[in-house]
Amino acid sequence: MSTTVWAGKFLTVQTKGTWEYAERRGQIAAAVIVAIDAGDVILVEQFRVPLGRACLELPAGLVGDETEGESVAVAAGRELEEETGYRAAAIEDLGLFYSSPGMTSECFTLVRATGLTKVGDGGGDGDENITVHRVPLADIPAFVAAKREAGVAIDAKMLLILAGSIF
Repeated sequence: MSTTVWAGKFLTVQTKGTWEYAERRGQIAAAVIVAIDAGDVILVEQFRVPLGRACLELPAGLVGDETEGESVAVAAGRELEEETGYRAAAIEDLGLFYSSPGMTSECFTLVRATGLTKVGDGGGDGDENITVHRVPLADIPAFVAAKREAGVAIDAKMLLILAGSIF
């Protein structure tokens, strides 16, 4: 049995024996989006408070944080459009993954978004200041290296794109 040490709006900190870990509250899940368009990948860059700097990431967002019972596909489409300004014609579920199982119970569903149409500027909601990057797949390694050199943090999920097995 675990013990709650602290509880916030979206997270709790738990202890179980000698383990300490973070856990999402309620039934809120996450979607991470691999958005592909004409050989380009859509990436986002935004400031992340825990890192104290900007981070290069795949677009992502919470499922069910605004509408109870929201599907992963609907949430992924909503988040993709909100963050990047692109709307997807198709969203394919690629499976459930755990982000850092030694530290958190957080998981996410990876989806592939295709048939993209630019419908807005993106940039996130009022609390976010997201920069959208459209990068040719062949240029991803150099783009990531340049961002890292410039002091931008690189989200571990970027390994999916660097490995190239997601396409």
